[in-house]
Amino acid sequence: MTKGLHVPSEIGKLRKVCLHRPGDELLNLPPDELERLLFDDVPFLEVAQQEHDTFAQILRDQGVEVLYLENLVAEVFDQVPGARAEFTDQYIAEAGIRGKHMPQIVREKLDSIEDNLEFVKKTMAGMTKAEIEMPLTASTTLDSLVNSESESDLIIDPMPNLYFTRDPFAVVGEGVNLNRMYSVTRNRETLYGKYVFKYHPDYKDVSLYFRRDCQFHTEGGDVLNINEKTLAVGISQRTQAAAIDVMAQNIFWNSDSKVERILAFDIPVSRAFMHLDTVFTQIDVDKFTIHPAIMGTLRVYELTAGKNPGDVNIRLIEDTLEHVLEDATGVDQVKLIPCGGGDPIAASREQWNDGSNTLCVEPGKICVYARNTVTNDVLYKEGLDLLVVPSAELSRGRGGPRCMSMPAWREAL
Repeated sequence: MTKGLHVPSEIGKLRKVCLHRPGDELLNLPPDELERLLFDDVPFLEVAQQEHDTFAQILRDQGVEVLYLENLVAEVFDQVPGARAEFTDQYIAEAGIRGKHMPQIVREKLDSIEDNLEFVKKTMAGMTKAEIEMPLTASTTLDSLVNSESESDLIIDPMPNLYFTRDPFAVVGEGVNLNRMYSVTRNRETLYGKYVFKYHPDYKDVSLYFRRDCQFHTEGGDVLNINEKTLAVGISQRTQAAAIDVMAQNIFWNSDSKVERILAFDIPVSRAFMHLDTVFTQIDVDKFTIHPAIMGTLRVYELTAGKNPGDVNIRLIEDTLEHVLEDATGVDQVKLIPCGGGDPIAASREQWNDGSNTLCVEPGKICVYARNTVTNDVLYKEGLDLLVVPSAELSRGRGGPRCMSMPAWREAL
């Protein structure tokens, strides 16, 4: 298939998608450190992998080419001399390793893994003290001895959220935002995207509209390609308004970009509205799933290019989601389908399990989690074709089919 990226909408027929199969990073989740690692529970890895494999097969059965992030990075290390060494330096520098000699011990451990794919998986899984022989030498610090009982058993944190490939980078048309993420825990995840877009023969020539060393944070769940010319971005818990300013500067004056306006949605800062895609997702030309709590008047900022390079015009729109989306899509009347079908308890429960976080495979055909039975029933009745993903364990990470996927190629509508 063609090189490069092409995602001009949220609903065009999906041809290529990037996933990450959950791995040993889910085994390195100490229950007393879950909050710090942005996880709510410890999934059963074997079942999570089975569910994820089913998700990938559902997509393949629809004619989608499934790429795995870990394979793309391993291909870079197989093909590009020096890339693995460069990655290792940066990985260790960002890993938060304590102790004077520990970085070198970790490096030797990583360097001993010959196979590049196993190496990549190991960097994702993190490293525990049990894996390393810790000699009691003159270089041991008093701090490490005295506090060893209360300290973490982790030398390097795992990256349990990596199977949510939506967030570390976001494809916008033919380019990509390589994000700086909200938390230190997740920001390390963007390192893999950096090496794919810097060195992978299929992706190294794409335009970067945002870079991971930016001082402001943004995440891919806040970015929705409404169409070729309109991009929706959430101002949320995870994406700062200043980050959208940076995006606008880089998108409006890049010859690869066809985006003419950015709609910045000011959404409540809370875990329930973590990203814009937990508030609404497009599932058909004229249909959106929505969080029922977002039904009132919204504040939306329209950003367009000014007359001179670098100038951005900003206009405040205060209107309903329905009207904003009708204007954005050019559709006369859009249908908003609330998660939970209007039942407040069902809506709250199924929103917690990402009932409105759907992945559109083609207009009117969407991937949904099996457990959201009330919302799924409503979607069936609205005429949607549902591809149902088992979700007992995957849903513990608080992300749905859209969160677990980053489209790399969609057909034009």
